[in-house]
Order: sequence, then C-alpha cells, then structure tokens
Amino acid sequence: MNWISNLEFAWFSVFVVLLTGYAILDGFDLGVGMLHLFGGNDKERRIILNSIGPVWDGNGVWLVTAGGALFAGFPNVYATFCSAFYIPIMILLTGLIFRAVAIEFRSKQPMAWWRWSWDIMFTIASFIISMTLGIAIGNLVVGIPLDENGEFIGTFLSLLNPYALLMGVMATALF
Repeated sequence: MNWISNLEFAWFSVFVVLLTGYAILDGFDLGVGMLHLFGGNDKERRIILNSIGPVWDGNGVWLVTAGGALFAGFPNVYATFCSAFYIPIMILLTGLIFRAVAIEFRSKQPMAWWRWSWDIMFTIASFIISMTLGIAIGNLVVGIPLDENGEFIGTFLSLLNPYALLMGVMATALF
C-alpha cells in the first residue's frame, strides 16, 4: 500500500507543477491582455502584443496537460470537478477561444475600428479567463457541496460566493 500513496503524491506533484507552470507562463500573457488597451496608440499595442507573440498559444498546453494529469491520477476528482464546474469551464474555454481569435484576427484588416474591436475583445477575454480561474481556485479552497456519492449538489450561483469572488479579483490582480 505504500507504493499507492507514493503514486498519489507523485500525480499530485505533477498536477501542481503543471498548474504552477500555467499560472506563471500564461499568467504573463493574461496580464498583457488585460493591460493591452492601455497602450497609447496602435503601434504601442502592437508592440505589447508582440511581447507574447511567440509563446502565447503554447502556454495553454500546461493547462491541458494538468487536466490530463488530474484525469490520470485522480479520475473521481476529475469527474466531480468537471460536473461541478461545468459552466465555469465553458466560460473559461470561451474566453480562451475569444482570446486566440482576437490575437489572430487583429491584424487581418487595416481599419482602425477593426483593430480596436479585437483589442477590446482581447482585453475582455483575458479578464474573463483570469476571473474564472480565480473563482475556481477559490471554490476549491473553500470546498464545494457534495453528496455522499461525491456528486456536486450546488448550483452555479453557489460557486459565486464572496471568498471565490475575492480569489478571482486576487488572481486577476496577480496576473
């Protein structure tokens, strides 16, 4: 039985390292996204965007791999997490998609209104991703309501408790 506890610790360590890597590496990209609109003109915003250009799309691999590690090491936790956080996960994925689309589409047309629209989308998506991640972490720290079978018995609104919202604000500020 000792090897099982060592294996659980190993999977947990891998999961934590992957989440930490995501928070550090993509956290920089999210911070750039949230501050993107503070660039004085289009040239400055392009320079800001170029600072994450070579790496922004690769940093999401950390999050995907962390999900895979959670599934491989703790399938029951993965099942409970995905059912309890279904709506926040969909919000997170929507933010990730819109951030990628905004970065890719920004330079496709030369019109100023076109670039400004995608700049706004980039900033909003980065904010949504940061808040959603913080709210999810806050709920994991506080705990979520589960029944005796380990199934989520709360609602989406129960996930928006004061502590989780504060963690969302803190994560956004840290990024």
